[in-house]
Amino acid sequence: MAGIYLHIPFCKKACYYCDFYFTTSLRLKGDFITAIRKEINTRQNYLSNEQVDTIYFGGGTPSRLDFDDIERLLDTIHDSFNVSTSVEITLEANPDDLTKLKISEFKRAGINRLSIGVQSFYDEILKWMNRTHTAQEIFTSISESQQAGISNITIDLIYGIPGLSDEMWQMSIERFLGLSVSHLSAYSLTVERKTPLHKLIASGKYVAVSNDASAKHFEILMQLMQQAGWQHYEISNFAREDATISKHNSAYWNATNYLGLGPSAHSYNSYQRRWNNTPLQRYIDKIMSNEVYYEEETLNKIDKYNERVLTGLRTMWGIHESDLGELSNYFRENVETYLNQNMVAYSGGRYVLTQSGKLYADRIASDLFYV
Repeated sequence: MAGIYLHIPFCKKACYYCDFYFTTSLRLKGDFITAIRKEINTRQNYLSNEQVDTIYFGGGTPSRLDFDDIERLLDTIHDSFNVSTSVEITLEANPDDLTKLKISEFKRAGINRLSIGVQSFYDEILKWMNRTHTAQEIFTSISESQQAGISNITIDLIYGIPGLSDEMWQMSIERFLGLSVSHLSAYSLTVERKTPLHKLIASGKYVAVSNDASAKHFEILMQLMQQAGWQHYEISNFAREDATISKHNSAYWNATNYLGLGPSAHSYNSYQRRWNNTPLQRYIDKIMSNEVYYEEETLNKIDKYNERVLTGLRTMWGIHESDLGELSNYFRENVETYLNQNMVAYSGGRYVLTQSGKLYADRIASDLFYV
């Protein structure tokens, strides 16, 4: 199993919290499509003919692309890679982009899964984040996608937002559960440096994010989703059943090889990581002139161990001792504290975070790193 990720960098406007690479101009869209198709062709050996089970259009806002753009990109991928007949093809979309026509075109192009950037069901929160859609457009876009025959739908929600009370957050989860979609990705708001949100907080115009509020929201999320019978298969991801676990998301956390295409996209092939240049014009120019357009690093045994600890502990499958190579003894010695605190559970050679341990996932992983 392998995955392909395409970074589509176009957005209508900047969301205040976002630190992914994007541009609000479509001026270079045609040149970008040409360049990324060339990148696809030149990197067809990167996955060593592994079967591609997931193709993911992320960004940015991929729903800004047209039918012809998506179709040409998918045709180029199918011509260059060993793509599974049951491949999961996901496209990230904003609710306000999902008109009936656009949904129909995406489905006709081959999209069989939508990741809808809901973020909040409250208009005041959406405005606070500088989102382009309204709460009503959320429900309309989901309903019309389902009516068009796209049943595999996931949405994103953000919690830990100033002004989002515990009651509002609980209501958000209940609204989600009433939508009959199959997957949820829920993230704590993080204030990244160089984002508009960071500047607004630093200037005193916005209130800082509360760690206590985020933790409480996460606890509410876990409790309600567990009561509803959903699988909490990764810290930020919930699936209604095994069949709706995201191939794309689980590939990252289970150390599956994946190819990243487009500006800022990352690739991994078990022994090396590569990341593409930005900004968009630079990426296009270097691709078209056959220059090096990326940076890369070769992973040593410590890098691989630390990454396995970081990613594996985030999932319901955890980490097996056999995954840790020569450093398995180091892990066993250092995880003892968290076993005693009931933050990590052990069974059959496998370590997984407990419910209480999930609240401290990053700290636990960091403490288990080999440095």
